[in-house]
Amino acid sequence: MNRHLIKVLMSICIMGIMFSGSFVGAEENATANATESVTVTAKATVSPTEETTAEPTEAKFRVGPTVTLRPVNDVIDKSQDGLVELYMNNPSLNDVTLTADVQISVPSGIHVYGEGFGYGGAAGTVAGKFEVPPGTVRTIHINIKSEKTGDFMLHFTGLYWPGDDKDAFQQISLTHPLTVNEPSPDPMDSQPTGETVETEESGKNKLPVSSGFLAVIALAFVALVIRKSS
Repeated sequence: MNRHLIKVLMSICIMGIMFSGSFVGAEENATANATESVTVTAKATVSPTEETTAEPTEAKFRVGPTVTLRPVNDVIDKSQDGLVELYMNNPSLNDVTLTADVQISVPSGIHVYGEGFGYGGAAGTVAGKFEVPPGTVRTIHINIKSEKTGDFMLHFTGLYWPGDDKDAFQQISLTHPLTVNEPSPDPMDSQPTGETVETEESGKNKLPVSSGFLAVIALAFVALVIRKSS
């Protein structure tokens, strides 16, 4: 009987040792998993957040604009001025405004007149700055008058660029010869020679021939009616 009792006690001890080992192992695994979870969470928290910053859109032409200086007339006399056209075309595919800055070097005795042009700081230089929105064409007529006869040279230089991006400028230039056969009638007058400018007020004061003729007929008819009545 003692022998059976000893075997039972030994079995109980062995089972207790095995149960204790399983419990300790499970606890260690749970602790390890918890530690690993904390570590991963910490790493995720420490990881820096990446911010996406939108880059500003660069001002540029999708389609190249057209900026040209076109000589139209290079002979000056009493009936006509010299004429050069500044032609600017900004296609509608562009999203930016075309800006052009043009300067003209004028010899002594030569006068230049054009929309947007004014005398610059240097003697004998006129300059103009122009803006052409997308989908717009603009033509500037530059009239040239002279105080004396002879052959002269005008030098046109200019820059144009997209929007406010002056670093993306392009250059234009033109050397235009002039032959003056006769001095201009009034070289200080900015109105083109040979053109008659009619203002709105002068048009109001004019009575068309057909209207005047009808008025005369009406008066004659009224006079005839009055004579018959009397």
